[in-house]
Amino acid sequence: MNKRTFLTMAVAASLLTVPASAAEKLSLNSLSNYLNKLSSAKGQFTQVNPDGTLSKGTFYLRRPGRMRFEYSKPNPSLVVAGAGVVAIFDKKSNSGPQQFPLNKTPLSIILAKKVNLSTSGMVYKHTSDGVSTKVTARDPKRPEVGNIQMVFTGSPIELRQWIVTDQAGKKTTVILGTLDKTTAISNRLFNIADIAKSLK
Repeated sequence: MNKRTFLTMAVAASLLTVPASAAEKLSLNSLSNYLNKLSSAKGQFTQVNPDGTLSKGTFYLRRPGRMRFEYSKPNPSLVVAGAGVVAIFDKKSNSGPQQFPLNKTPLSIILAKKVNLSTSGMVYKHTSDGVSTKVTARDPKRPEVGNIQMVFTGSPIELRQWIVTDQAGKKTTVILGTLDKTTAISNRLFNIADIAKSLK
């Protein structure tokens, strides 16, 4: 086991607290329904980067199509998904953000207007380890853009973490803290053009 794999497992184990009743494998329909009802959320996250380093910060979600990662210092990054684009900002740089089409990233599966994990060819691994349910999915129309493994617990269903594997095979793990689904989240948090202006 390499250092990055060990670190990922150790961080996940330390943050993933699961009730004893959550051992049953959750169906794809129930997981799709959960994601479709997850209209907005806020919480803390820990990220295991491809090189094994850790980053932390605050995560915001407004489905469909919007997500934001505010990284804590010393990481100068801000990642925002909105208007069909994923933008990566470097707060220490005066240049504009790097931008990629959302539909060419595995995150588009979570952020879709209508999530249907039962779509033919989307999910190619669906397992339970007796603690959580893991679903590995990719866009069947764009399998080359990578995949996302989502980890859920039950009673009630909660999304706990995901691992994105990009086109180059590099893995980024995001482990979520408790999600606050009641706080109002402004659309301005996901306005990439306004954020770019404010950072100049």
